[in-house]
Amino acid sequence: MTTAPVSSIFMDKVADWLTRTALSGASLEQIVRGFCERIAAAGLPVIRVHLSFAMLHPLYDALGFTWRQQSGLEIEGYRHDNGNNDVFLKSPYFQLLSNGLDYLRRKIPADGPVEFPVFEDLRRENVTDYIAFMQPFGDDSVQGMMGSWSTDAPGGFTEEMVGALMRLQNHLAVAAKMAVLDKLASNMLTTYLGMDAGQRVLKGQVRRGDGETIRAALVMGDMRESTSLADKESRQDYIDTLNAFFDALAAPFNRNGGQILSFLGDGFLAVYPCDRHREPSREAAQAAMSAVRQAQIRMEDLNAERRKTGLHPISFGLGLHIGNVMFGNVGLRDRLTFSAFGSAVNEVVRLQELTKKHECDVIASEAFADYCEGEWINLGDRKLRGVRQKVTIMKPAPATEALRRDDVVADLRHQALSEAERLILLHRDAAAGKPDKRAPRLLDKFLQ
Repeated sequence: MTTAPVSSIFMDKVADWLTRTALSGASLEQIVRGFCERIAAAGLPVIRVHLSFAMLHPLYDALGFTWRQQSGLEIEGYRHDNGNNDVFLKSPYFQLLSNGLDYLRRKIPADGPVEFPVFEDLRRENVTDYIAFMQPFGDDSVQGMMGSWSTDAPGGFTEEMVGALMRLQNHLAVAAKMAVLDKLASNMLTTYLGMDAGQRVLKGQVRRGDGETIRAALVMGDMRESTSLADKESRQDYIDTLNAFFDALAAPFNRNGGQILSFLGDGFLAVYPCDRHREPSREAAQAAMSAVRQAQIRMEDLNAERRKTGLHPISFGLGLHIGNVMFGNVGLRDRLTFSAFGSAVNEVVRLQELTKKHECDVIASEAFADYCEGEWINLGDRKLRGVRQKVTIMKPAPATEALRRDDVVADLRHQALSEAERLILLHRDAAAGKPDKRAPRLLDKFLQ
């Protein structure tokens, strides 16, 4: 069987498409999928492509794409805590990194022993020839693209095919770098500012004073007796305690319409933006209240685990309010923060502080309770510091067991998936596990 010659005209068209697509702001997924489909359509006998890109992200080291001619594109995130280092140590990629190689080519035998375990899988796909490569994003950069090309052509890749792949690889690297940088910016802004605020900044709200007035349900959360905990625990133990506290209490407020705008020491401020009508306000308040019940259940579980290990339980307070807030940039001309401000924010902070006096977890304003509906206990009128008129404060009646179960189910459906994770378009999650301490730092270096 003879293989048709590679068309330089078609290869040029693929290269031109990569340039146009990168300039249009396409996502990494769109670029990889479109590239693989086009080289296959142009006649290159590539049946499998694997590409991996470093991703500056709080959960993931890298994003991997595997394209097969028969099944299309699969996407996988490689987590910081993934325990698959042994697989990497026995891979062609480790050979590339440990020896400082740009390329590694191997013919895949139809039977007999193989050099790398992955070749067993490739052999089952009838792969005859395999090329692995590393493409840094710059001469002095350890960030970049790693990948491989596989073919089932009887004679493997011809010299003409190798030349075409190497040329297209450079064009792909440029397009991918643009998409990766765009994703890094999006990930970092989303991680540090939240989904909505991050997107606003990306769209150009970067000057001091940029912003608007919005209506929102507000949640202020705070850890109790944090100073005492900080004195009793080591620095790292206290940081771990804070992270466990935020995972349990704050996570439910960062989804289902809610977004955490800022962490304030051992506290946080979350908002549920809504329109200025009763029905949207009711939906926002009820979403916030559902998150409150989820957070209470999660804190019960966290404290149960802490008691088992001899640690003190963590108490907390949540203030709930609804109103108009200023949403935008404030600060210095060259050092800004994007957050919510105004009297409604001040009031929700004071409501949270009242949970200490009334020895309860949650206190809401009458306005929030009215929109949220349900059963509430009136605690009377209180004068809030910095607020002219007295405010009627409420605390929620104990939730029924059926309602608690509903909130547990709702929480499990979300699988604690943050907005930042959704941004990187993972089709499936990597299996979590303890990292192998024996693994070398080469992969870490590449992904830094």
